[in-house]
Amino acid sequence: MGKVRTSIVKRTARKILELYPDRVSLSFEENKKLIQEVVDVKSKKLRNQIAGYLTHLAKIRKRIEQQATR
Repeated sequence: MGKVRTSIVKRTARKILELYPDRVSLSFEENKKLIQEVVDVKSKKLRNQIAGYLTHLAKIRKRIEQQATR
């Protein structure tokens, strides 16, 4: 079974990726800092979930870009 993420996590991560594509990285720690700057998240758990999903999306995007250049 996979991880279940709430719609708020997915929606927020996709929006950050759309608005700040150049600032999103493959590093969880850097994405965590980005979320602290950009979004007002009260909960540490929610911030970490968004950062984790954002990192996941960034890795997928990188894989797609690499396949497109082949």
